[in-house]
Amino acid sequence: MRSGPPKKANAPAAAPNPPPAVKPAPAAPPDAKPDTPPAGAKALPGEANEPLTGEADNAEGSGLPIPRFVSLRTDPINMRSGPGLRYPVDWVYRRRHLPVEVIAEFDTWRQIRDPDGTTGWVHQSMITGHRTGLVRGTAQALHRSDGDEGNPVATLEAGVIVNIQRCPVGSQSCRVEVNGLQGWLKRDQIWGVYPTETVE
Repeated sequence: MRSGPPKKANAPAAAPNPPPAVKPAPAAPPDAKPDTPPAGAKALPGEANEPLTGEADNAEGSGLPIPRFVSLRTDPINMRSGPGLRYPVDWVYRRRHLPVEVIAEFDTWRQIRDPDGTTGWVHQSMITGHRTGLVRGTAQALHRSDGDEGNPVATLEAGVIVNIQRCPVGSQSCRVEVNGLQGWLKRDQIWGVYPTETVE
């Protein structure tokens, strides 16, 4: 199985005088207008309806655990250098359902880390709680049952995205699905699940 299209692409070169380095709740650049995106900025689906006022003074989050794994809802998705449309786009993701890790929240924005370790900010409407995983390392065997080391159901190439169905408490494996095939992968063969996490 192929890993699919490129995960992300470099965004166009940033405009001169980019905003300062990002912190969990950075102040807006001095020349930014609080309720107007920069000239030429393109709002993603869901972003256009989000008020820009309050991005720098409302640090309320979702109340969900941090860190946590989620997945990209659609594509393309812009990853920005800060939590708001006024910040430049660093990357453009072009792989729906890619697992990412939420490592910080600021208002309606989420700072994420992708499987390559790249971090940046996306709007909350661009991610979903649907759990997916990325096959890591080399090709991995998909087994019929938890703990089974026999004949595999299939062999999955590194980089394939799987749907995580469940990771039982105390088990070193997770039940996953990909293209209609179901089976078990060891946790350390998947990027997108914690070593002792229970997924139901």
